[in-house]
Amino acid sequence: MKKKPIIAIDGPAGAGKSTIAKMVAKELHFVYIDTGAMYRGLTWKALEEHLNLHDAEQLAELAQRTQMVFKSKRDGSVRIFVDGKDVSNRIRSERVSLHTNEIAKVKGVRKVLNQMQKDMGKKGGVVMEGRDIGTRIFPKAEYKFYLDASPIQRAQRRYLELKAKGKRVNLEKIAHALAQRDYKDKTRGISPLRQASDAIVIDSTHLSLAQVAQSILDAVRRGK
Repeated sequence: MKKKPIIAIDGPAGAGKSTIAKMVAKELHFVYIDTGAMYRGLTWKALEEHLNLHDAEQLAELAQRTQMVFKSKRDGSVRIFVDGKDVSNRIRSERVSLHTNEIAKVKGVRKVLNQMQKDMGKKGGVVMEGRDIGTRIFPKAEYKFYLDASPIQRAQRRYLELKAKGKRVNLEKIAHALAQRDYKDKTRGISPLRQASDAIVIDSTHLSLAQVAQSILDAVRRGK
C-alpha cells in the first residue's frame, strides 16, 4: 500500500494555520498535529511542577519524560493528551501563553519535541503545522504550504477568535503582541520561522479560511 503523504503548513501566528490544518486533515482523513500545542503542553507541565523556566537542562529532562498524544474526536475536534491527561483547554490559558516562547527556544526541548514530531509523522497521512515543519521537521514533505496574511488581518482574526470564547480583549494590544511574536519567531537562533524555498505561498488576507483550505486540498489532489 502506498504511503500517504505528509502535508507541512508553516506561517506566522494568526495566519489561520490551526483551523485550516484541521479542515484539511478532516477532509482527507489524515491526522492533524498541532506542534504549537506540544510546546504549550510542555509549558503547562513545567508550570504545574513549578520548575525553573530558565533552567535549560531541567526543561530538556522534562521533555524526555513527557508523553504526548493527539486524538481526533467524532465531531472533528482534536485533543492533546500530556501523560494521559487531556490538557487541550488548559494549555490555552494566558499563563501558559506568556511562557511558551521561552521554552520553545531551549535547544534541548526542541530536540526532543522535534523527534516526537518526526515519529508522529513518519508513517505519513498527517497534516502538521508550525513554524519550521517544511524547513526542519519534514524538509522532504510531499506538500509544503506557507500561510500568511497582513498583520492587521491576523490581529482581527485573533481578536474575533478570543472574543467568541468570551474573553475580554483589545485589538490594539493583540496587534502589538502579534508583532512581538513575529519578531521573536523570525529572529530566534533555533529554527526561526522562514518560508521553505519549495513551499506554495498562500496569502489569506482577502480569503476565508475555507477558501484557503480548499486551495490546499486542490493542490494535494492535483499532486502539486
